[in-house]
Amino acid sequence: MRPDILNPLFAETETLDGVGPKLKKPLDRLGLTRVRDLDYHLPERFVTRRAVQNVDDAGEGEQIVVKLSVTEHRSGRSPRAPYRVLAQDGIGNVIALTYFGRASYNAKKQLPVGERRWVAGKLERFGDMLQIVHPDHVVEEGGETLQRLCEPVYRLSEGLTQPKIAGLVDQSLSRTPDLPEWIDSSQVNKEDWPTWRDALVLAHKGENAPARDRLAYDELLANSLALMLVRADNRKRKGQPLQGNGTYRGKLTLPFPLTGAQRRSIAEIEGDMAQEAPMLRLLQGDVGAGKTIVALEAMLIAVEAGAQAALLAPTEILARQHYESLRRMAEPTGARVALLTGRDKGKAREATLMGLLDGSIDLVVGTHAIFQDAVSYRNLAMVVIDEQHRFGVGQRLMLASKGRRAPHVLAMTATPIPRTLTLAQYGELDVSKLDELPPGRQAIDTVVMGQARIGALVDRLAAQIAEGRQAYWVCPMVREMDGPEEIAAAEARYAALKERFGDDVVMVHGQLGAELKDAAMERFARGDAKLLVATTVIEVGVDVPNATLMVIEQAERFGLAQLHQLRGRVGRGSGKSFCVLLHGETLSESAQKRLALMRESQDGFFLAEEDLRLRGGGELLGTRQSGDTPFAVASLEQITELLPKAYDDARLLMERDGGLEGKRGEAARVLLYLFERDFGVKTLRGG
Repeated sequence: MRPDILNPLFAETETLDGVGPKLKKPLDRLGLTRVRDLDYHLPERFVTRRAVQNVDDAGEGEQIVVKLSVTEHRSGRSPRAPYRVLAQDGIGNVIALTYFGRASYNAKKQLPVGERRWVAGKLERFGDMLQIVHPDHVVEEGGETLQRLCEPVYRLSEGLTQPKIAGLVDQSLSRTPDLPEWIDSSQVNKEDWPTWRDALVLAHKGENAPARDRLAYDELLANSLALMLVRADNRKRKGQPLQGNGTYRGKLTLPFPLTGAQRRSIAEIEGDMAQEAPMLRLLQGDVGAGKTIVALEAMLIAVEAGAQAALLAPTEILARQHYESLRRMAEPTGARVALLTGRDKGKAREATLMGLLDGSIDLVVGTHAIFQDAVSYRNLAMVVIDEQHRFGVGQRLMLASKGRRAPHVLAMTATPIPRTLTLAQYGELDVSKLDELPPGRQAIDTVVMGQARIGALVDRLAAQIAEGRQAYWVCPMVREMDGPEEIAAAEARYAALKERFGDDVVMVHGQLGAELKDAAMERFARGDAKLLVATTVIEVGVDVPNATLMVIEQAERFGLAQLHQLRGRVGRGSGKSFCVLLHGETLSESAQKRLALMRESQDGFFLAEEDLRLRGGGELLGTRQSGDTPFAVASLEQITELLPKAYDDARLLMERDGGLEGKRGEAARVLLYLFERDFGVKTLRGG
């Protein structure tokens, strides 16, 4: 149960002055539903402004405050055109206050013709005219108050302004209590860190690096401690020692001999499963490294020992695909494989449920439906979780309730994770690594080209299709959105390619209904459709050996990890495969390096390390495109620098300071609930 001291922090935002149904919507869009969320809605940056008498005293690109007289309003010729308010400073210089979209409504109210206003914002030049785009503040009097040193700039949503969010943050901080210290005192003294509450206040007031580091460390400590508690709890649990006799595995006929990495991983898994403490292991494998075969071997160990095994996939498409490949591979062994998803109904579903209950089904593959209350097993002793980053620790803990005893768990991910981050993401798991590709797996030729050559590329695609091959075309978005720049969208690209290729083209994206998505995927997998236009929904797992061309449009928008995942969808058959990285007209230096690295290397682990190095302060695991990271406060640099210290501190608390008992332990409980890592506390209670 959450400690009472945290109750003010978990109060809804509606309890703050001025927050009604209208303001709640934009707050909800930002995930700001409680006082605690506002406390941690830290500024993206800070601005320092200078008051000037006229714009002649200011430089272009400078943040200024200036008094202006409004002279004219000019609407654009189309809804997308900017709305401009012309104004003059004290000596007659004309400045345009420029607004896009719905922001123009505010301009009409705030800037009546003939009135004088103090305006704060960034002075820029557009053609021959000076302008301020979307002024930060427009006030009638008291312009001097806009010269606040280090004014915070927050991430906004439509319907929120900087002053409004700053006022709500001030309210939330005033309600924030002092909390007991959970960091080891030697660490606090060494870093000269403020208390938790002081750190929050300082982080909102200015660029106070120690305060931000302190808040990041808190989050890393909470995560490390929770994972340690899960691991310690798992070791105390009693599972079933499972020892196979080879009767099923000996009948497997595999397309390639096992690699050294596969044999090593299977031996590690076999050793874990023979113990009474349930296995909790992560299988990290590069694209095409043969994780499925390792998973099947692990599941067959359970079957040989008289138990059942289950494979959990994050989507229905992946579940069906795993089912087909496992059923095909397991057929010679005699192991009985079934599929169970949320879409299964009627007699077929009843038959599967009965088979799991009476033990006539050995292996089941499915989505989270396989762990619903209505599903019971005769003896579930082994669980494989595919694409581990799609499931949290909480879901991993949920699996224990389905077996007589806690089942052995093998988590798999095809996203190579930099060494620095493995501890952060999977600190409670032992790790096996598949860093070799099976023999016969062909290298994929990677080509980088500009958007201007798209016509020639479509001709090349036509030649591929004429030869009976298939191809993917990936776009960054589902549909184009309003804005100054066009983003390649799947729907527009699908329409254009359908004109050329007709019914040979199908489309898949996350906003399609499950049945439409599955139908399109099945047409492509069968070979009835030759070209699949998609968003990154096809990033992992889709396996069509006849697909030999992958086109990634506006590839500069993707991280290395995701580009590598997408490229791995081709090169799965005997045909020579190609990946084309199409890019826009202008490329940042970082984007150029990423695309060059993709051309030079096909080693996912190397690319993951490089992605981490190149992105610096970017989001980890490829711009959160490959799954949410566990961190909202800590930046990548902070994770790299502070995580090892936080991990050591958590271990000190567990081994020297009595875990969650005692004074520091009580404070640590508060920390776990504050960051909603209380599953760590629950493992102690649940046993």
